[in-house]
Amino acid sequence: MMQKQKKIRGIIAGGSGMIGGALVHYFNKCCPNNIEILSPNSKKMSLAVPEDIERYTNKWKPDFIINAAIAAIDSDPQLAYTINYIGSINLAKAALKLQIPYIFISSAATLPSGNLLTEEQTLDLDANLSNYAKSKLMSELTLRHMAEQDGLDFTTIRLAIVYGKHDHKTQGFHRLLYSVADQAMPIFLTAKGIQHSYSNAGKVPLFVHHTLQNRAEFSGQVYNFVDPKPVELVHLIQTIKSFLGVSKPRNIFVPLRIANFGANCLKSLLKTLLKIGIDAKMPPELMFLDQFYESQTLDAGKLQRSSFSDPCPEQTIFAELPEMIEYYISRWEQRNMLSGFNDEFFVPREDVQQFIKKPHHLLQKIHDGDFRPFLNFSELPKKQNKSKEPPSTV
Repeated sequence: MMQKQKKIRGIIAGGSGMIGGALVHYFNKCCPNNIEILSPNSKKMSLAVPEDIERYTNKWKPDFIINAAIAAIDSDPQLAYTINYIGSINLAKAALKLQIPYIFISSAATLPSGNLLTEEQTLDLDANLSNYAKSKLMSELTLRHMAEQDGLDFTTIRLAIVYGKHDHKTQGFHRLLYSVADQAMPIFLTAKGIQHSYSNAGKVPLFVHHTLQNRAEFSGQVYNFVDPKPVELVHLIQTIKSFLGVSKPRNIFVPLRIANFGANCLKSLLKTLLKIGIDAKMPPELMFLDQFYESQTLDAGKLQRSSFSDPCPEQTIFAELPEMIEYYISRWEQRNMLSGFNDEFFVPREDVQQFIKKPHHLLQKIHDGDFRPFLNFSELPKKQNKSKEPPSTV
């Protein structure tokens, strides 16, 4: 008689986000069915409520915990500190109590600018860091401390600029894509030669799964999970322009000092508007303006020397760009998020065009039977009435 395989259970925090969603999909659809994934929302397990974490982990007793949750990059200090740091460490304490692996998704925001930055390099913890960078860096440092002092079994996976589909918050690379598509970037707010590293969201779950299967190698380690080759920002924007067939940004490069002057003027205007009751925020593109003028590339050497093998090395940001553009432009058009975009790129189906321009004509065609957009339910198998009694009426 075959022995039934033990069910492995994992908790993924942040399962509604881009990386968390990719992890949930991977473990539910692409892994052996002996793995059960729980991805509680904030009502079931809020990272801001320590008792929630203790209650939930005690109830389900997972075999591993993955933390892909983050507060928004522009969050206020309290939210960033509570979610990104306190919540993260409370999850780690739960993992330590259960003696299970803890996988922490971190960010290149913890690193300085520069080229080929290694896992050992980080920013100095300083009050002037952004709330996001400060909270992520504090998490990295505390996890290392817990490993040394208490024996925490953790792996930190540090991502750079993430690309992929299903980013519903429109941030990072997808914010750049949106800015070009919406013609919100009339000129280049960067300089030639500026390079950054990029992380493929679809490959993160493969690496996470591999680290869980090989704890002896990956326990207590930090890995830069990035594509081996960095990308020049100007080249990437020009490639997006070419795919979209748009004219902006024009081939004019604004020096950083002038760009900062414009951003400071906008900050002053927003403060003035706030005083008269109009709440407005800085555009995300301007909040991280300095990063457009400074290279930051991560060394992927440690990742390449590990036992993990990239199954699709050809899947780079340039290779994935056509599919991502089609996905996001369609989504943004359907949600009326694009104002200055070339409408010829997104051509609706003929019936959708009639729905927009001639709804009465479309309705008449449907009613006359000349167009049938609906499912033919007559071809579906009829439901068997298992009960011999007639259905009751209310």
